[in-house]
Amino acid sequence: MADHKSTHGNRNGEGIGDDANAGGDNKAAADDPRAVPDYELDERLELSPQQLKVHLHETRLMIIDLLSERAATTSQLADALDKPKGTVGHHCKALEAAGLIRVVRTAKVRAMEERYYGRVARLYIMGPFDEAGVAPDSFLEPTLSELRASMTTKDPAHMVTARYARIPADRAAEWGRRLGELADEFAAQERDGDKVYGLMLGVFVTDRTGLK
Repeated sequence: MADHKSTHGNRNGEGIGDDANAGGDNKAAADDPRAVPDYELDERLELSPQQLKVHLHETRLMIIDLLSERAATTSQLADALDKPKGTVGHHCKALEAAGLIRVVRTAKVRAMEERYYGRVARLYIMGPFDEAGVAPDSFLEPTLSELRASMTTKDPAHMVTARYARIPADRAAEWGRRLGELADEFAAQERDGDKVYGLMLGVFVTDRTGLK
């Protein structure tokens, strides 16, 4: 399962997330302790095979994650991603056409109408991957690359661990639920500072053996 209830999950479980409140006037969002975005959105969206194909692209995953913070224009997304506006605009149109993001509001800027995009759901449920013709772990690749790159950093917050336990499936499922809640809490943090930190969580079955 993924990172960002901000962003991604699979049908075997729910994932994290996915990423400052711009002071919107949505009272429902303001009353929701998890409501980092400044716009209304559904709780979850189960992706069709076609949506999954569109979704699993590194730049598009990053756009969807950024929209977990607040609604943004193509220009704002391009600045954040340090990519040409035309390139980001192309990806936004593809995501919008696939029903993965939508225009949540507009604003007049020097006689031009700016379109602010937002994601359509807090959590995107991914799968089955074989019907979409994509690798099941493809959505993890950008995060894994960032994790590998971070291994040499001296940041005091850096922490990576892996643990194993021989436990019943129902107890493993309970750990998955608890980790999902922790991911929600992390993704709902008030935005501040000048660094973006990642949190990657998962509970998964292995072929390891244990002592009996």
